[in-house]
Amino acid sequence: MKESEKATFGAGCFWCVEAVFQRLEGVKDVVPGYCGGDKDNPTYKEICTGMTGHAEVAQITFDPATISFDDLLNMFWQSHDPTTRNRQGNDVGTQYRSAIFYHDEEQRSAAEGSKEKFGNSEIFSNQIVTEITALDKFWPAEDYHNDYYNNNPNQPYCQIVIKPKLDKLFKKK
Repeated sequence: MKESEKATFGAGCFWCVEAVFQRLEGVKDVVPGYCGGDKDNPTYKEICTGMTGHAEVAQITFDPATISFDDLLNMFWQSHDPTTRNRQGNDVGTQYRSAIFYHDEEQRSAAEGSKEKFGNSEIFSNQIVTEITALDKFWPAEDYHNDYYNNNPNQPYCQIVIKPKLDKLFKKK
């Protein structure tokens, strides 16, 4: 088994996605960035226009001996609303779309099977619109996006959007 693998997910604002996946045992690193667009080395300002075609994503490096890709997919589905096209809450635009950028055929197959399983469940009342696409290029976001929630926990967006999401997903048992 490989020592580490990568997964790349778009599930709205990458600050939220990063904060969620950083808290999972077996996740070694989470890097916010951009995928799925047609401009090389895009900037945050450019992708926010919606004109580059990129999604905000988090690229997750994980230890498959500790956490599986299927476990990551389960958290992906639970951590956002995959039934809203180009939107998560008040974040609206193609850059906030729900997307899985697979790294190999095994991930593609797992992602499609997981999407079908969650789509056939009673969890979501609307159809899942998540795109499943081969990873072409991943462009890391500007440095100030790294570890955003952990470095800015009192910032209003973090308090209003990210903290309640984390509290819900990781409630003490």
